[in-house]
Amino acid sequence: MTEDSTFATTDTFAGDGTWTEESDWDGLDFEGEDADEEFVAVPTLAVVGRPNVGKSTLVNRIIGRREAVVEDVPGVTRDRVSYEANWSGRRFMVQDTGGWEPDAKGLQQSVARQAEQAMSTADAILLVVDAVVGATATDEAAARVLRRSKTPVILVANKVDDERTESEAAALWSLGLGEPRAVSATHGRGTGDLLDDVLAVLPETPREGTGTAGPRRVALVGKPNVGKSSLLNKLTGDERSVVHDVAGTTVDPVDSLVELGGKVWRFVDTAGLRKRVSHASGAEFYASLRTKGAIDAAEVAILLIDASEVISEQDLRVLSMVAEAGRALVIAFNKWDLVDEDRRGQLEREIDRDLMRVPWAQRVNVSAKTGRAVQRLVPALETSLASWDKRIPTGRLNTWLKEVVAATPPPMRGGRLPRIMFATQATTRPPTFVLFTTGFLEAGYRRFIERRLREEFNFDGSPVRISVRIREKRDRNRK
Repeated sequence: MTEDSTFATTDTFAGDGTWTEESDWDGLDFEGEDADEEFVAVPTLAVVGRPNVGKSTLVNRIIGRREAVVEDVPGVTRDRVSYEANWSGRRFMVQDTGGWEPDAKGLQQSVARQAEQAMSTADAILLVVDAVVGATATDEAAARVLRRSKTPVILVANKVDDERTESEAAALWSLGLGEPRAVSATHGRGTGDLLDDVLAVLPETPREGTGTAGPRRVALVGKPNVGKSSLLNKLTGDERSVVHDVAGTTVDPVDSLVELGGKVWRFVDTAGLRKRVSHASGAEFYASLRTKGAIDAAEVAILLIDASEVISEQDLRVLSMVAEAGRALVIAFNKWDLVDEDRRGQLEREIDRDLMRVPWAQRVNVSAKTGRAVQRLVPALETSLASWDKRIPTGRLNTWLKEVVAATPPPMRGGRLPRIMFATQATTRPPTFVLFTTGFLEAGYRRFIERRLREEFNFDGSPVRISVRIREKRDRNRK
């Protein structure tokens, strides 16, 4: 091979920023060092109580970070939401719930059912009562239910901010659940002692059917009222998320273990993103942040788009968020039962125009309401994740790239033809390739390389990132 050839392997780029001889390359390891953490089943602590007693504030205090959405109005939390916690070296899940009321109607009735489901599946329960207000009829109804439960229950008297209100907490003995633990979730007062008591009653391992495993993490994302919660409920066969015809019912990300295609998946139902996060306020603003966090924590996202409506700016904003996070992607066109022939033709034109940045995404037409084709989500998810995890051996990559570049060299720049000296896959999740070159590669040529990579190695459903490292001229007089 001559010095002027487009593809050369005489010099390569070492990880410390210097160029080395090809013989030195063999000793370098480009395998990713981040291994998946082994997922061990842990017990679950459910936090229940009537609306606005400080459950979400207490959850944030227990997990040591602001995750649960908190606002000084009742009813902000509507679904049951799980967070990981660690106290004195022991890991467990904390499940926040919406306010429980025995005679709730409409949307609040669905919220109450979520709390009841949490109570029936948890390994231990915290019943939170506002010590300042005292025991209400709702608190007494909850206590009657929990006294019949075989699950350990700890009564928490919240909002005890100082010694003067401790006597008010003592009055809660009347609920028949034993000694009230006086705490202030806002200030942290008494929460350490409370967690010691929790560990004393929480089993080391979850009871059968309540533990978590190590499933792949799937985020359900989309604009408000597109059918995310309905799809999750259809997949689980359970009213796992609160569904209502009011847009924005989901506030927190809601996680569910779902068995599909013989595998267990962890689905996270997220709040619908509004047109502009800057226009959101209070709980809606924090819910938007939680949704972004859920996307970042997921491995693959299912973007739901209402097929019966025009693809909107909100849909494209969510799409951009998923793409920028580098997650595998399945686009599910929901409400397909409402799409007629005219709308199908219009939708195809919208896809060609608006979704051109993600032609690689897997696409499925579904109806969360009727269950149409929801089973097709599984192979789409599996294909996307297989691409997201894929690693191409360095030797095979360079052999292929040599042939591609020989057939279609990069465009000249400044009268010089840049040479691609070497290539390697630096990481997976998403697949990221580094090209070591003697000059700048135009964006169009990088897109060409990406397209050919996809054709050769089948990266369906996953983003592919390409980075270019340009070799600086070496000063041969430098010692």
